[in-house]
Amino acid sequence: MRALVALAALLGSLLLFLCLAWLSADGAWRARDWEKEVKSTTDATPRLMRSLRSPLASLQLSTNRTTPNQTGIQKPEQASKCKEMWSNSWAATVKRKRYAEDYYLQVVGKLQNCTWNKRPQEYAKFKSELSSCCDAAHNFITSQNNTPLGSNMSYEVDNKKTIHITQEIFKMLPESQPLEYPFKNCAVVGNGGILKTSNCGAEIDQSDFVFRCNLPPTVGSIRQDVGSKTNLVTINPSIIAQKYNKLNEKKAAFLENVASYGDAFLLLPAFSFRSNTAASFKVHHTLKEFSAKQKAIFFYPRYLRSLAQFWRTKGVKAYRLSSGFMITSAAVELCENVKLYGFWPFSKNIAGTPISHHYYDNQLPKPGFHAMPKEYNQILQLHGRGILKLQFGKCLPD
Repeated sequence: MRALVALAALLGSLLLFLCLAWLSADGAWRARDWEKEVKSTTDATPRLMRSLRSPLASLQLSTNRTTPNQTGIQKPEQASKCKEMWSNSWAATVKRKRYAEDYYLQVVGKLQNCTWNKRPQEYAKFKSELSSCCDAAHNFITSQNNTPLGSNMSYEVDNKKTIHITQEIFKMLPESQPLEYPFKNCAVVGNGGILKTSNCGAEIDQSDFVFRCNLPPTVGSIRQDVGSKTNLVTINPSIIAQKYNKLNEKKAAFLENVASYGDAFLLLPAFSFRSNTAASFKVHHTLKEFSAKQKAIFFYPRYLRSLAQFWRTKGVKAYRLSSGFMITSAAVELCENVKLYGFWPFSKNIAGTPISHHYYDNQLPKPGFHAMPKEYNQILQLHGRGILKLQFGKCLPD
């Protein structure tokens, strides 16, 4: 009997030991599983944090955060993006050695969606630079004040050649600068084909002073797009030679055409090349002979040389600056607010539709004579810095 009791006790102890061993092993297995799960979760956390810190995730979070209020919250971010876009565009275009029209169109297509605001400090700084270098207020136009009687004046481009300022020439010159600056709002109207169907005429005509280039047409239906008000218009002497036969036989046609400009100043580069002088003087004498309302005035050659040197330091290297770029530079000095229309050196618009070089014809400039792409790049920079405003496309009604 005792033997049976002892055997039962032994079997019970053995069963208890086996149960405890099983429980211990099961606990260890469960512990290892838990440790794996914890480790997996812990490892996932840094990956999540890294993903939240990535630029793409930040952008997505920012976008989602501002989506509910597109007109309010996003404005500072949009302004920041536009500022960054301008900076990147300038850096890229400066590095490019060759002109790529499609590249410029892509840049302009993005930039035109950015709201323009004048930046008075940038305007004042740039105007000061121009004034120190060129001083349009006193030197834009050849006058009796800056061109003494009896002096020998050097030509702008043919600077080794001079012209003696005789009494006859001296009498052609205004006593001082004829433009009563400063003007509040100025429009500089280029002749780009982008002006067609722009509906900018009324806006241009509301300006206090309107500059135009190379005797462009402003009458008829085109007036709706380009306006008709003209206070100053440049004339390339080649137009006088080719279109009006040097005013030997076509004076009436010339006078009829310039009559559309009212009492505007007709600005000629009489002292840029020696070959320009006779044609420019002929314009002056013709206007005086027929008592026309318009007055002929002449670029001051020293001003144009200084201006060319100023822009050369900024990368605009060409045989000669375009008249539109010259006028734009002068306008920044003479006007409080400057807006440009019709400045578009591309063969198509943003949508890819072909457009003519001018709004009235498709005659291209002489290759290599002007640095149009580089000039336009500088104009884009002035727009981006808030110094002047460039009208990219159609004008919206008030």
